[in-house]
Amino acid sequence: MEHKDYYEILGLDLNATAKDIKDTYRKLALQFHPDRNHGDPIAAEKMKTINEAYAVLSNAQKRQEYDFMRQQFGSSAYTRFRRTYSERDIFSGSDINGIFEELARSFGLRGFDEIFKEFYGQGAQTFEFKKDGFTARGFVFSGPYSKGGQAVLNMPTGPLGKMTRYLVRKVTGFDLPINGSDVEDVITLHPEAARRGGSYEYVLRSRNKRLKVNFPPGIRDGQKIRLSGMGKDGTGGAQAGDLYLKVRIKKPLFQKVKNFITDIGRLT
Repeated sequence: MEHKDYYEILGLDLNATAKDIKDTYRKLALQFHPDRNHGDPIAAEKMKTINEAYAVLSNAQKRQEYDFMRQQFGSSAYTRFRRTYSERDIFSGSDINGIFEELARSFGLRGFDEIFKEFYGQGAQTFEFKKDGFTARGFVFSGPYSKGGQAVLNMPTGPLGKMTRYLVRKVTGFDLPINGSDVEDVITLHPEAARRGGSYEYVLRSRNKRLKVNFPPGIRDGQKIRLSGMGKDGTGGAQAGDLYLKVRIKKPLFQKVKNFITDIGRLT
């Protein structure tokens, strides 16, 4: 997989704020919008790349994971990140559709629905419901981002999510898939193993599987390792949730004794 750097794609530095990221994306999306670059395949590909970079850096959790990989792996960070995040993962929850609609209203350009159908195929569909004081917008598609299923963007959770699914089913006859929930567990490492990095065998009891978990050198106590698709199964063809392994580093025996003596001293 080719080398890419999300910060370089957007022309941002590592300290860019959320506002910087959104403002820069708006400018680039306007510059490379297909309606302003008719028949230019280079501009279209640039627009796709910009979309991906923005979807990652505008999401605090995805940005944090990408930054960690960038720090640990340098130029190979993008490749490692994409091994963990599929296209569907990257665009899930993105507000790109809202920004495209703003551009459409301000500059008379085509909006999110038409552009994404052009980019990702005619299977792409959007929906929007306004009812009882809330608005629910989503993007359902079967294409390169869905791994053979349907993906949904900007779906509300909780009662609003249930209401939205009900309305979609009533209006379109289509049952929206529901992603599986994430699972968390703890993985314990010896200090030397954490310093060196490498592979660790982990038993995923819910699936009766033995997994080899790779972790980078110098991983710290409390950091999390994400295993995509190893959480609870989704329904309706949706993807499974993720497994998050929180790292615990064993304390040397002398440190345990020292802590014990300290605790005893506090009680006397």
